[in-house]
Amino acid sequence: MNSISRRSLLLAGGAIAAASACPGAVRALVTTAGIPVKLRTGEAEALLSGPKHAATRTWGFNATIPGPVLRIKQGAPFEAEVTNGLAEPTTVHWHGLRIPVGMDGVPFYSQPPIKPGETFRYAFTPPDAGTYWYHPHFNSAEQVGRGLSGALIVEEAEPVKVDRELVWVLDDWRLDKEEQIAGPFTARHDLVHAGRLGNVATINGTSPGSIAVRAGERLRLRLINAANARFFALKFEGHAPQVIALDGQPCVPHAAPGGRVVLAPAQRVDVILDCSGKPGARHTIEDGYYARQTYALTELAYSDTAPVRENPLDAPIRLPANPVPAPDPGAATRHDIVFEGGAMRGFPSGGGTVGEGGKRLDMRELVRAGVFWTINQQASPPGEIGKTPVLATLKRGESTVLKMVNKTAFAHPMHLHGHHFRVLTRNGAPVPHNQLRDTAIVSPDETVEVAFVADNPGQWMFHCHVFEHQISGMMGIIRVA
Repeated sequence: MNSISRRSLLLAGGAIAAASACPGAVRALVTTAGIPVKLRTGEAEALLSGPKHAATRTWGFNATIPGPVLRIKQGAPFEAEVTNGLAEPTTVHWHGLRIPVGMDGVPFYSQPPIKPGETFRYAFTPPDAGTYWYHPHFNSAEQVGRGLSGALIVEEAEPVKVDRELVWVLDDWRLDKEEQIAGPFTARHDLVHAGRLGNVATINGTSPGSIAVRAGERLRLRLINAANARFFALKFEGHAPQVIALDGQPCVPHAAPGGRVVLAPAQRVDVILDCSGKPGARHTIEDGYYARQTYALTELAYSDTAPVRENPLDAPIRLPANPVPAPDPGAATRHDIVFEGGAMRGFPSGGGTVGEGGKRLDMRELVRAGVFWTINQQASPPGEIGKTPVLATLKRGESTVLKMVNKTAFAHPMHLHGHHFRVLTRNGAPVPHNQLRDTAIVSPDETVEVAFVADNPGQWMFHCHVFEHQISGMMGIIRVA
């Protein structure tokens, strides 16, 4: 079954389903100071392939796919009580938030895993407004792959003026002929290639036919890529989305490069979309990241009503800056980070070590140990986060430049916990638009330099957010002391 291809064919034939104002509407939990949000992991069901198809058995937070949208005020205390209803341990990682390491949700480094039936209370104050998300960091490839993720919105004190705001959690799923989640989650092909790519793409847990809009309205789209491995590159036919934030952090507003909004796994992009179509018009939103798998994700379906306004809304779209400390690249300590392994390249250095203080293994020994990727010739032992090697130890408060060199045949979205970094250069060329990110794409044979202030003490995970790469070696620790 290939629902992505099928949906593309349906669009070409004009057989789009009736418009829906919000695909897979997800319940929002607006937080209140002093009252913890209650989240429970457990079994759930979702109409991943759309309302005319069988329900898929999944895992979810509060039995929803995705989990509830959590809305938090910038600078306001937040608490969440997470009860584990699974038959295996879990945690919750608050992806992209600069919070104390004890609340970061990484088992063994932040907290003990939450055992089945147990409850763990998270408490922190988010310093930055923006679009973030939450997901487990225990058995992540399977737990996230089965649906455990949700959006987390930290609201600005002065948001930009729009007519509507939409949160889209993008995901993909590998389903069998009965439209149930197909295993296994550790297939060797996925581990050594591009990861676990699915055959059904969803927005907010379903395959929407179309999105209802009105001519002249201005939308703020908060896009979140919660997929294990799929990259998205969204092209809005007949429209010119303006990017205003990357990974929750404001940037200089700019047109989407090449007309495509690109999101690697774990990345977020906020865009302003002026609905410039005419009443009754329909415009495709196409995902074309993989050249041979271009398909229609959904479409904008304009109502026949009169335009909200004749001209675009005359209001600024630049977001206020967050209090992220600015690094000084000229005075920074520098660390080279080299990625090796995977299909078609292997380990050019000939091998590596596994775990902190591990002995050196040759290429065959690494493969026998289930290790297919290394960072600086070191690998995290498969399934043993607590024995992850330390890649660098940084002094608290110092500026740091990481020079990431990709010697593999695949792109890697590299995520650093507890910090945001400024993307400086790609293959020596300056990166425009003042990009602050927590997850950066490093393409094959590409060198990417990023800079940040190591101001958050702790042992922080640094890993590829293609979970299949992470669990087969591509993870390390950046220590800030």
